[in-house]
Amino acid sequence: MAASSACLVGNGLSTCGSKLSLNKEIYGKYLSPSSGLLSLRKTSTSIVVKASLDQNQHEGRRGFLKLLLGNAGLALPAIVGTGKALADDQEVSSSRMSYSRFLEYLDKDRVQKVDLYENGTIAIVEALSPELGNRVQRVRVQLPGLSQELLQKFREKNIDFAAHNAQEDSGSLLFNLIGNLAFPLILIGGLFLLSRRGGGGMGGPGGPGFPLNIGQSKAKFQMEPNTGVTFDDVAGVDEAKADFMEVVEFLKKPERFTSIGARIPKGVLLIGPPGTGKTLLAKAIAGEAGVPFFSISGSEFVEMFVGVGASRVRDLFKKAKENAPCIVFVDEIDAVGRSRGAGIGGGNDEREQTLNQLLTEMDGFEGNTGIIVVAATNRADILDSALLRPGRFDRQVMVDVPDVRGRTEILKVHGSNKKFEGDVSLEVVAMRTPGFSGADLANLLNEAAILAGRRGKTSISSKEIDDSIDRIVAGMEGTVMTDGKSKSLVAYHEVGHAICGTLTPGHDAVQKVTLVPRGQARGLTWFIPSDDPTLISKKQLFARIVGGLGGRAAEEIIFGESEVTTGAGGDLQQITGLAKQMVTTFGMSDIGPWSLMDTSAQSQDVIMRMMARNSMSERLAEDIDVATKQISDKAYEIALTHIRNNREAMDKIVEVLLEKETVSGDEFRAILSEFVEIPVENRVAPAVKTAVAV
Repeated sequence: MAASSACLVGNGLSTCGSKLSLNKEIYGKYLSPSSGLLSLRKTSTSIVVKASLDQNQHEGRRGFLKLLLGNAGLALPAIVGTGKALADDQEVSSSRMSYSRFLEYLDKDRVQKVDLYENGTIAIVEALSPELGNRVQRVRVQLPGLSQELLQKFREKNIDFAAHNAQEDSGSLLFNLIGNLAFPLILIGGLFLLSRRGGGGMGGPGGPGFPLNIGQSKAKFQMEPNTGVTFDDVAGVDEAKADFMEVVEFLKKPERFTSIGARIPKGVLLIGPPGTGKTLLAKAIAGEAGVPFFSISGSEFVEMFVGVGASRVRDLFKKAKENAPCIVFVDEIDAVGRSRGAGIGGGNDEREQTLNQLLTEMDGFEGNTGIIVVAATNRADILDSALLRPGRFDRQVMVDVPDVRGRTEILKVHGSNKKFEGDVSLEVVAMRTPGFSGADLANLLNEAAILAGRRGKTSISSKEIDDSIDRIVAGMEGTVMTDGKSKSLVAYHEVGHAICGTLTPGHDAVQKVTLVPRGQARGLTWFIPSDDPTLISKKQLFARIVGGLGGRAAEEIIFGESEVTTGAGGDLQQITGLAKQMVTTFGMSDIGPWSLMDTSAQSQDVIMRMMARNSMSERLAEDIDVATKQISDKAYEIALTHIRNNREAMDKIVEVLLEKETVSGDEFRAILSEFVEIPVENRVAPAVKTAVAV
């Protein structure tokens, strides 16, 4: 016999499956808890159970709880022993009968009992099935509605029928409520226990009201720092290194300074462009000082919750005071030390609250004896003035890009573990890399080593270093152009740069001319300064403008004014900016030695730049434009003159360049000197390669 809902009960075990909401009624044998063990052995007995959906759910949950309490041993025999009953029940649940067939069964007196549900739209019918040998079959019938004619027919046929309403069981409702609230209650309780265990509750070190230690400092603490970096690994920043060595000596031998009344600096602020070695200096002082070292980034103080950053600052300095004397290093302090009053939230936002707490901890009422704060930033102009004053940061150390001597020392440090061929001169490499920071130089030698390994070499030659410099400055090497008008035009353009630069007094010497494309450039002319360009004269700036216009001048003279190309777009942008700087910043024009550009115009704030631009009068702006144009026009006339007077030399150099695709500076000057005399100050002796010393 099939049933729409089966419930097997044995010694407290309940296995339920239901699809309809039925009243609890049992056909066949009833399994009570007292006779459960005996009934489990009678596996041939078929059990069909009819129960309501809500009652089944309640019995199912109660049976599951009993199963957890120790009755799991009876589960397998019960399920195996009553498999036939479960199968019958699933068959009942899936048995359906059409309405027309139900009426046919009704007319033939095969219907014995009818249970009506859902306001008379669903009927559970017990009928004699001739297909099953006149056995009683329970089926589901979908009724179009409960009509009086149908009820009258039930009475005439003397059929037992009943209507049932859906009633909520109070126990099932309570169980459902507890089941729905169980997960949120467990989650909240777990969070509370974790917060109490971590000490983040009221009065804990995490700060009041901050669960999960959210208010505790994230600083990395090293009792005996082992960074692997010492002052011997720092080069090119001798002034900054001397300041830090003094701090280290103060920590190691404080009596030498305190005996004469000196006190240790409370803070040292490192200022400089990215990649100049600020963090490297911090690692060096951590490895040399021999005192506990805390390191943290400024962004780790700032969170979305107001008060978290201030709590972390308090926790950091509390730990530092417990381990004094010690060093606290804050990297990128501009993330938290920005000037107050400029934020959207006024004086109440999270960052300003964190800064206020930092100011108090560094030099407040209690002080922080024995704690040295070392901070690094590349945006010192936006730091709060209260943070920069003596007593908080007693020293401000400028870590700028190294000069030629510093670059040479840095190359020696980074090249100590690399193999070089005899033609490599680190002094020449340092001369070729003005403006490179320490990180740029380390990347340069690493790229050269990778390139040498890719080419199957066992050591680094000057070729790999030259290619690495070109790649870092100009970009990846592209595909060489095929012979044609475009390649010839690019050759004349680049040779025009080289000739105009070499023949203009004060210009840097040509290092090489190449037709190998890199980045967006189809060809490149490289110049190398004779010395470190710390101070640049007016003659040198004007010579650079002439050299920059040499490419456009060569296109106009060789191919005609109508054939000039867009290849000089980048050159024109550079020389226009340089000419305008000569007028507005350096005072090198007919307007006079004035600084015509407001300092706010160079600010990174867009609003400040707009205000500075609007503060300039129309007459002054016109004078600046006229003076800038005069410088550019004068330089272009000189470039045109150089190209016209040296056409034969240009054709010869272009012929060699088209054949070799790259011409060195020495070879270029040798060919040019056959046709014209190079100015004395622009003459360069042929380079003599010396063995590298590392």
